[in-house]
Amino acid sequence: MTISSKEFSINEEIREKEVRVIGNDGTQLGIMSSREALALAEEQDLDLVMVGANANPPTCKIMDYGKYKFEQAKKEKENRKNQKTVETKEIRLSLNIDTNDFNTKVNHAARFFKEGNKVKVSIRFRGRELGHPEIGLEIMSRFADAVAEIGTVEKPAKMEGRSMLMFLVPKSGK
Repeated sequence: MTISSKEFSINEEIREKEVRVIGNDGTQLGIMSSREALALAEEQDLDLVMVGANANPPTCKIMDYGKYKFEQAKKEKENRKNQKTVETKEIRLSLNIDTNDFNTKVNHAARFFKEGNKVKVSIRFRGRELGHPEIGLEIMSRFADAVAEIGTVEKPAKMEGRSMLMFLVPKSGK
């Protein structure tokens, strides 16, 4: 059975004269010609796979390559499933935000931090508000102080067009 692969040389693809052979159970079978090793693998109805091409002589293992690839794909899928993707949640504030609204936004940020997400805080300036970016800076610093126990500033407040943006990340201790 011939299987081709980008990462390993398999069966007839192995062109080396001599190879070090490891059995299916992990035992060292010694150094032999690649033809002998291939015959040994076919005798057991398995594949000869080159696992150490840089070694001298190259190392080959007798194994069921299809089963090996399946196990690797299964592990990779499991790792992807367990991987936590970090999302960026946005909280929009305004220049004339009231105290209770502000506290509600702080609570939303706390919930996002507990979930392990980053928070993007933005203030959109409309009309004459653009003439008072210092008020926006003050609101942003107040927000950063309010969440200081659970989050830290990744990128400080900065004007970008008509918006002021600030990025916060959860503290690593949580």
